[in-house]
Amino acid sequence: MINLLFFGRLGDCALEVDKSILYQDDLATPLDVRDWLAKAHGDLGQVLSEPQVLVSVNKRIVKWDHPLADNDELAFLPPVTGG
Repeated sequence: MINLLFFGRLGDCALEVDKSILYQDDLATPLDVRDWLAKAHGDLGQVLSEPQVLVSVNKRIVKWDHPLADNDELAFLPPVTGG
């Protein structure tokens, strides 16, 4: 299983998404998962494709081509601003 987390406004866009998905060879990177989500939930895929969205695997910011493994936690992070 890969556990999915969506933070900030991304969570609002992912209300209908199952937060656990089976690990499969065709879902081997965060990019693969994003593309899979885009097919199933077009609006979410569009939001996740924004260049400022970051991805984290097991609480570490990684690149979109980072390899995933069974039992990973994959988080999608919106841009954050401070004051």
